[in-house]
Parts: sequence; structure tokens; C-alpha cells
Amino acid sequence: MRPLYEVADLLRRNHDQLEQLTANSWQTRTLYALAACRTHLLGGHVDQCNNADCDHIHISYNSCRNRHCPKCQGHKRKEWIQKREEELIKVPYYHVVFTLPDELNRFALFDPKLVYNLLFKIAWSVINDFASNPKFLGAKTGMVAILHTWGQTLMLHPHLHRIVPGGGVSGTKWKHAKGKNKYLFPVKSMSKVFRARFVEALRNKTEVDNAMAKKLFAKKWVVYCKQPFFGSQQVVEYLGRYTHKIAISNHRIQSIDNSTVTFTAKDYRHGGRKHPVTLNDKEFIRRFALHILPKGFTRIRHYGILSSSLKKEILANVEKEIGKVVLPEREPLKLGKCPLCKIGNLVTIFRFNSRGPPKQIFYHTCKSSL
Repeated sequence: MRPLYEVADLLRRNHDQLEQLTANSWQTRTLYALAACRTHLLGGHVDQCNNADCDHIHISYNSCRNRHCPKCQGHKRKEWIQKREEELIKVPYYHVVFTLPDELNRFALFDPKLVYNLLFKIAWSVINDFASNPKFLGAKTGMVAILHTWGQTLMLHPHLHRIVPGGGVSGTKWKHAKGKNKYLFPVKSMSKVFRARFVEALRNKTEVDNAMAKKLFAKKWVVYCKQPFFGSQQVVEYLGRYTHKIAISNHRIQSIDNSTVTFTAKDYRHGGRKHPVTLNDKEFIRRFALHILPKGFTRIRHYGILSSSLKKEILANVEKEIGKVVLPEREPLKLGKCPLCKIGNLVTIFRFNSRGPPKQIFYHTCKSSL
């Protein structure tokens, strides 16, 4: 169901103030793109259904295709899930989350690329070293990591969602994790190592004084690991919820008044209960802009035996040893289906710029829709 309100509605009505509400020109350009998504500003195309019994003409405006856009992620998510399903092996998978404490938010605001790259790097070093240790596994493992920077109220909350297989490769053989499907590695130990390594790396890169370092060591850093999923396919479906997610979806917006916006947020401290949050336009846009990643930054990364350079050869050998996951048949992604008859495919017959489609086509479409 199409949402009643969109983030783009707020951006368009505050179009002249976007530059003042952002920290840099890249954030401003991104918000302009989101505001223009699927409007005449980006041009569009005229499509005609190739079903002879339908022959309907559709006018569509182009998408911005920005990764921060609430309207442009659904199809990309489906494509990503299908590709990852083909790489599944017949082992348990764990969902592991590494979270940075609030004290590091000011560093993330000042130099997000540095802090987020360190988060990826240190998190992988912890998983890799625990897996290499014979006490815990003694094998080479891998992970898929996805960066999220937000909490439910759009405040800064950097954390990594990661999927890690329950085992690894030792020599040419697969070695299962020792946790008997109850845990991957001890989370308390991982948390302490993660904290120590991150603080040390940050001190080498930035001006972290002794007082701040002491404050960081006084906090418990959150490392969370769920028990393995019931099936391998559930892993990808679950992770797929996170891959192309953005700070807030349009469906969460409940209302937009003259100067405020109200959206729903989950309170995880009270069982995930939903409650409304109301912000003025400027504060909403300011918070939304916090989660626009630096230009060219990669937010989904693959490591170890799941990296692009290793997974083809290694996973093929593992599949021969322990078997391949049998996936249910899926319908192919429906691209360009006619929304009216749902039988024919849409064929582009004309493309237009920001001036809009030719008048004769526009009027023809309007008449046929009556």
C-alpha cells in the first residue's frame, strides 16, 4: 500500500532551507535528489503495454536511485537477497551486532568515514582472531557486515549487523563451531577486545585524551549475538531486512502538519512497543541528514571466506563436503509488468526531460484513465 506521507514531502516544502540544515554540500545534494525523485524534475518515460488486449499507455517519472531514498530500495533488496541465497552453505549462521557507545558520536559527526571504516575493520579483526584461535574454532571464517547509523528516533547510533557462519575452513575441510549451536564466541570476551582495539585505533588516528579514553573503558560496549537461525534461507531473508534499509521509511510517517511531522518509533527497552514521535521540520531533516553516508562509502562489506576473491572457490569445496542448501523455487523478479492487466510487459516508447511528456500523449493517458 502506498504511504500517505513521504520524506520527500518535507524536503520539498523546505527546499529553500536544505542548505542551512545540512553539514556539507554532499548531504545537501542528496536531499535535493530525494526531493526530486519520481517528479518531472528528473524527466521520465512513456511505456506501453505489449498485451494486445490492454495496450495501455503509462507515464512514469524517473527515480533518483539514491541509496538514501525511501522509494528506491525495494527492488535492490530483492536482487541482493537472491544473489546471497545462491552462496548459502549447509551450516548454522549467527546474527552478530557490534555497537559504538554514544560518547563516540561526536567523532562520527566530525569524521564519519574514519569512524565507520574503523568500525568495519576492528569488528572483522575480532571475529577473525576469535575464529583463528583453536580454543574457540581454529579455522578461517567470514562475514557479511552492514552499517546502520540510526536509532528509532533518528538520533545517531552507529552499529554493524553481521552474519557469520557457524564454523570455518581448516586446511581443505570444514570445521564446525564449538558452541553446539548455542553461541558462536563468548560475547563478553569479544566486547572487551572490541573496546580495547577500537579505542587504541582511534587514539592513533585522532586526539583522544586520557580522560576520554578512561570514560570509554568505563562503559560496557555492546556486542550481541543471537542463536543460529532455523534455516539457511531464513538468514538471508532476515539480513535482507537490513541491507537496503534507510534511516526511516515513508510508512512510519503518520502525519505532516504545517510545521511538524509525526512518525512511529519502537521502544526496545519496553518490548518494542510503538509510540509516536513529533518533530518540527527542521529537526527532522537535521536528524535525517545525519545518516547520509560520505560519498563513495561502502556500507555492505564481505570478509574472509565470504569475500568476492575467495568465496567462489572455497564455498564450492565446502558444498562438496557438507552439501548445498536446497532452496524453494522462487518466481523471477517481475520487471516492467503492466500494473493494469498484470499480464503484458511495459515497453518504453518515448523518453522525456524535465519539460514533461508530449501533450498528445499526456492527454491520451488522462482520457484512457477515466
